[in-house]
Amino acid sequence: MTVPAPRVRRRPSVPGRVLPLLLALALVAPLGLLFALAEGTTSDDHDLAARERLGVRYLRALGPVTDALVEAQSTAVAGAPVSRTALNAAIEQVAGVDSAVGDELRTHERWAGLRAKLEGLPDRGLADPEAAYVAYGEANDLLLALYRKVRESSGLIRDPKADSFFLQDGIGGDLPTAIALAGRLADLVRLAPARPAAERAKTGLELAELRVAAFGPANDLVADLRAAVDSSESTDLGGNVLTPLDAYQRSLEAFTAAGGGRAAPNPDQLTAAGLTAQAAAKQLRTVILDQLDTLLEERLDTVDRDRLLARVAAGVAIALLIGLAGTLFRRPAGETRPAPPEIALPPAARPDPAAATRDSDRLPVAVGAGAEAERWRPFDAAR
Repeated sequence: MTVPAPRVRRRPSVPGRVLPLLLALALVAPLGLLFALAEGTTSDDHDLAARERLGVRYLRALGPVTDALVEAQSTAVAGAPVSRTALNAAIEQVAGVDSAVGDELRTHERWAGLRAKLEGLPDRGLADPEAAYVAYGEANDLLLALYRKVRESSGLIRDPKADSFFLQDGIGGDLPTAIALAGRLADLVRLAPARPAAERAKTGLELAELRVAAFGPANDLVADLRAAVDSSESTDLGGNVLTPLDAYQRSLEAFTAAGGGRAAPNPDQLTAAGLTAQAAAKQLRTVILDQLDTLLEERLDTVDRDRLLARVAAGVAIALLIGLAGTLFRRPAGETRPAPPEIALPPAARPDPAAATRDSDRLPVAVGAGAEAERWRPFDAAR
C-alpha cells in the first residue's frame, strides 16, 4: 500500500524574481556604456580617416595645376605664347574632384574663385611682363589658399599620427609653396635687369625675401619627410621616400647655388635648375601622396576591424546575459513543486481488517476469563 504525499503549490517570490533582473541590468549598463564609448571613438576615427583620404584625392588633383601654372607663368613673363593645354586639362580634373567631394570639404567657393582667375589668364604673353608676373602671382596665391583649405577641411592638418602628419604637411604645405615661390623667384630674376635703376634697391630686397621664402619651405619639406620616416612603423615608407627625396635634395642644392649665392644670378641657369627641381618635385609628390593614402587606408582597415571586434564582443555579452536571464526566469510563476515519492509500507505493517475484527470479538472473552480467575485465586491458595 502506498501513501501519496500532498502536492504543495509554490507561491512566486517577488524578491527572487526582481533580484536577478536587477543583477542583469547592473551588468548590461556598464557593458552598454563601454560599447557606446568604443563605438563613438571608432566612428570618429573612421570618419576622420575617410575624410582625410578625400583630402589626399583633392591634393593629388591640385598637383598638375601647380605645375602647369608655374610653367605658364614662366612662359608669360618671358613674353612667349602660353599653351593652355596642360593647364586646361588640369583645371577640368580638379573640377571633377571638386564636384565629387567639394560639399564635404567645403571647397566650392575657393575653387570657383581660383578657376575664374585661371581661366582669365591671357593665352599669350602680355606686352608688359610685369603685369603677367603680377597676374600669375595672384593665381598662385589663390592656389596655395586652396591647398590650405583642403588640409583644414579634410582634417589632414590635425592628423593624430606622426608619420602621416609630417607627410601631409610636406605634400600639402611645403612642396606646393616651394614650387610656386621657386618659379616666382626665377621669374623675378628674369625681370630684374629690365627694371629702372631707381628700383634696383627695391628689387634686390624683393629677391632676398623671395630666396628665403622659396628655400625655407623646400628645406622644411626635407625635414618633414625625414621625420615621417623616422617616426613611422611602416617598413615601406623609408625605402619608397628616401630615393626621390635624395634626388630632390640634389636638385634643390643646384637651384640654391644658381639663385642664392650671387646678387645677380643668371636667369637661364636659374630657370634650368628650377625645371630640374620641379621635375624631382613631381616624382616626390607622387610618392608622398601614394604613401600617405596607403597609411590612411591601413588605418581605416584597423578601425573597421576594431569596430567589428567590439560589436562581436557586445553581441556575445548580450547573448550570455539573455541566456542567464532566461535560465533564471524559465520556471513559470504558477508552477508547483514536484510531489515527493509515495511511501510503500511493508506487508507486515499493513493493517488486516479481518484480523482486527477477530481480535475485537475475542477481547471481551479474554478479559472476562481473566477477571474470574483472579477472583478465585485466594481460595485456591488457602486450599
